[in-house]
Order: sequence, then structure tokens, then C-alpha cells
Amino acid sequence: MNEAQHSSPPSLNPAGQFDFWWQHDGEWVEEPNQRRGGESGVKRVRAHGSPLLYAKRQVGHTYRSLRYPLGRPTVLRERDALAACRLLGVPVPNVVFCAAQQESDKSWRALLVTEALDGFQDIDCWYAGGGRERIGEAPHQDLLRHIGEVLARLHRGRWQHGCLYSKHVFVRVTEQADRPPQIDVALLDLEKSRRRLSRRRAALHDMRQLRRHSSWNAADWQQLIYGYQAAYGSAIKGLQS
Repeated sequence: MNEAQHSSPPSLNPAGQFDFWWQHDGEWVEEPNQRRGGESGVKRVRAHGSPLLYAKRQVGHTYRSLRYPLGRPTVLRERDALAACRLLGVPVPNVVFCAAQQESDKSWRALLVTEALDGFQDIDCWYAGGGRERIGEAPHQDLLRHIGEVLARLHRGRWQHGCLYSKHVFVRVTEQADRPPQIDVALLDLEKSRRRLSRRRAALHDMRQLRRHSSWNAADWQQLIYGYQAAYGSAIKGLQS
């Protein structure tokens, strides 16, 4: 049983592409570790003159739901979430290849290959590198509001990130002469994402989680919420502090 999405390398069929990416050499950026009843790891790879890529390899790494009571490979859920984000205008990595193969013993092998977010870094690293001091407070307030706007787009579509820590919020700040910097925001690591029955449930789960797992002070958080609520279209009780 196979499920696949692919764009490169074009000369191979889906099964051949799976073997190509599975066996492709690269540098481990997340060593294989045991979680969700299986094994998962991420490699940094290049192939066929492509941009920098990240290959998530998983064995027996599944999730269960009412629709999939016997389990479904986690990378397929992440692939679906990435596609939904693009439709909602939420910047996320481009998918190069995604596939899952069920072995004879009914266990799963699964792959998700995505392009690197060119020029982006997670916001914790951006802060640690002096980004806030470099651009100044006014552009930093714009950045916070922009983060809020991107998250509001996700939640208006009733999608919940599911693991929204600040390290999964990526920013690219392009400084420009005599003009405010250009600010781009993207989201990463959506393998726990799912669609909720209401956008409010998605919002409350993610935003409360982000508040707990971030270093923003109260004033910073208010700026982020200001941008969030402007894009969301209304205030949500419980997100102010």
C-alpha cells in the first residue's frame, strides 16, 4: 500500500523515488529517536542541483483517529496540513516528495522531503543573534503583529498547529536602506496539526501553548495579539495575557 506526492527526481517512479530519498546521504539534523511508538529523524540533503532540502524519515511512526483507528503515518498528516496552510495563505515549506509504504509485516516506512525555508531562522535564534536590537523597536512591533496575522489565517481555517512553540515560528527580516525592513513569517513542524470543529478551539489551544512556550513579555504579547485579532476579525477571550 502506497501514498505518494512527488516532484523530483522526475525520472523515477514513486517506488523508485522512495528508495532514492530513503537511501540518500545527508547530515542528520535530528538523530533518529523513538517516539509515537516508532522512530523518526531528519536529514539535511541535496540532490540534482536542488536547493537545500530536509528529509524526515519515519518507521512505525503513526497516529490514530476515528478515521484511522488502525493508525496512519504521521508524515501524511503533516503533508495534508502543509497543503491546507498554502490554501490559507500561511507560509510553510514546499513539499518535494512525500510517501508512505506499508511493509509485509504491516509496519510503515514514511518520508517527507521539503525545501528549506531560505533565509529564515526560528525566532528564538533570531532574538539570540541580536535581531531585535539590530532593527529597532518599531520594526520589532511590526514583526510581532505579522506573526499574529499569520497565526490568525491558520485558525480562521479551523486548523490547529498542535505543537506551537516559539521555535516553530520562523522569521526572515530583510533590512533595506532608507526603508523599514521586509518581514516574512513561516510555520514549521506541523506533524501534530489537525482541523478542529471550530476556529475558536484551534485558536485557544495554539495561542495558549505559544504563550507558555515563549519568552515574550506582556507588552510584546499584546502587540502579537493586536495583529492576531485584527486578522482574525474579533477578540477571543483568554488570549490577552
